[in-house]
Amino acid sequence: MSFLSAAVLLFLVMDPLGNVPLFLSALKHVPIARQRRVILREMLFALVILLVFLLGGGHLLRLLGLSQPALTVAGGVILMLIALRMIFPSREHSLEEDPQVAEPFLVPLAIPYVAGPSALATVLLMMSREPSRWLSWIGAVLLAWAACLPIMLASTMLRNMLGNRGLTAVERLMGLLLVTIAVQMMMDGVLQFWNAQHP
Repeated sequence: MSFLSAAVLLFLVMDPLGNVPLFLSALKHVPIARQRRVILREMLFALVILLVFLLGGGHLLRLLGLSQPALTVAGGVILMLIALRMIFPSREHSLEEDPQVAEPFLVPLAIPYVAGPSALATVLLMMSREPSRWLSWIGAVLLAWAACLPIMLASTMLRNMLGNRGLTAVERLMGLLLVTIAVQMMMDGVLQFWNAQHP
């Protein structure tokens, strides 16, 4: 895999265009003047997580005795919980009534929207195949991240275009799509585990 193809692959896996509605939904209770700073902070978190996992993810998984199927299933469970809260918001735990969680911090913007299981698995795969090219892989991560950043920063401008009702509709729709993605991820993890146990 070349440097450019790795960067393009990571850009597609991180799916910045698909994340725009998710970012808008997560930031709907954050003051508009602060949204760009929050997005930049969360994108930096995501970059650090991707780089840490690129350089040390394989060692950490082996140290903890965790497998790739376990990572995939765990990512699916996290996405499922997020999706269900998007489709069926809880009044008892609504963001409007609890200002302490009005501003996202690390979850869900950095993880799993940007540095999700697919992106983490991709960098892990790149490093495990050709560990000697770690500088190229770091460059690919930086290039993909730099391409995603302006798209995510521009997402706040869509709020005025969508309005509250439009944002709610997008949130419900993305929740339905995330349920499907989460189920697929969990099924993939179970299938990977089964194939590993029954070669």
